[in-house]
Amino acid sequence: MNIYLRELKSHRKSLIIWCIGVFLMVVSGMQKFAGLSSSGQSLNDLFQDMPKSLQVVMGVGALDMDKVSGYYGMLFIYLLLMATIHAAMLGATIIAKEERDKTSEFLFVKPVSRAKIITAKLLAAFTNIFIFTLVTWGSSIVIVGKYADGESVNGDIAITMMGMFILQLLFMAIGSSISALKRKPKKAASLASGILLLTFVLSVVIDLNGSIEFLKFVTPFKYFEAKNIMYGGGLDTVYVLISAVLFITLLTVTLIYYKKKDLNI
Repeated sequence: MNIYLRELKSHRKSLIIWCIGVFLMVVSGMQKFAGLSSSGQSLNDLFQDMPKSLQVVMGVGALDMDKVSGYYGMLFIYLLLMATIHAAMLGATIIAKEERDKTSEFLFVKPVSRAKIITAKLLAAFTNIFIFTLVTWGSSIVIVGKYADGESVNGDIAITMMGMFILQLLFMAIGSSISALKRKPKKAASLASGILLLTFVLSVVIDLNGSIEFLKFVTPFKYFEAKNIMYGGGLDTVYVLISAVLFITLLTVTLIYYKKKDLNI
């Protein structure tokens, strides 16, 4: 319990900064929607006039941009990027920071097994992700609801937050497994972020080139796209199961290799 609380305390400042960042992202995004809507021009027409590559990058897709829910669906990809980057870095640093901060000796002289230590660390990471998701969810409901003009948006927001939470757990596990596997875990955060950005770019390329759509199973960013899960689409069971299998596998790798790794103290 002491290790769990220690981890929460050590990541408290970082979590607050990320939560403020995601809150400001929602605020600025919806203010942009208000500004565009007040022009009197159809947002669907406006975005359709853009090059296809730009539409893909912005995440417009099949969303109805004249609706606040559709605009939020476009904004969701940026919220998802923030959330997954935070999760990947959190998963990597929650292990690597002991060697980075030269506190490994302090931690491992305690009469606690490595299994209990890594379990406490992962629970702390899970707690941080859960809090981040709640802040994003609450911010979205309050701020998007302000511009909804009678449109029901809470259900669409809820389903996107569920998808985001699953992907955060997945990228957290990717970060922690890389950190447990690498002999020099200080580089784990940058490697995890690199994998994240690579899979995001791949998701964009797949949208631009339909002939490689079979690669969608390789990139988690194709699992819970707003255009597919909103408007009653829901979470795809296949992708939920794939995410669960990957998450369990990566956590197992973390637990096994963390107990075996040599720590620089």
